[in-house]
Amino acid sequence: QVQLVESGGGLVQAGGSLRLSCAASGSIFSINAMGWYRQVREKQRDLVASITSGGMTNYADSVKGRFTISGDNVKNTVYLQMSSLKPEDTAVYYCKVDVYIDYNTGLRYSEVWGQGTLVTVSS
Repeated sequence: QVQLVESGGGLVQAGGSLRLSCAASGSIFSINAMGWYRQVREKQRDLVASITSGGMTNYADSVKGRFTISGDNVKNTVYLQMSSLKPEDTAVYYCKVDVYIDYNTGLRYSEVWGQGTLVTVSS
């Protein structure tokens, strides 16, 4: 099994910054990609940013130039530096890892989600 531990959410004023972290642990054989998604109430969960093990990044248009995703392959950790935050960035942010899990009987590809961390941006 693989577990994700997220941290860094909280309350911040508009224009401020926050840094989210997500650390993966467990029976990890390899990680293909890690990413951050966000969800507002019952709306769909949308991609914010992702990064592959090779360092290729992808951002939602709404966060380009304001958010930066980075990863530490040794620590199996992904970070999301959020700057110039806006009230519309308020959401629950979820970490997702695309990972090959090492079971005794072999490898299995899986998408593992974190528990979510709330980011609230006040105006």
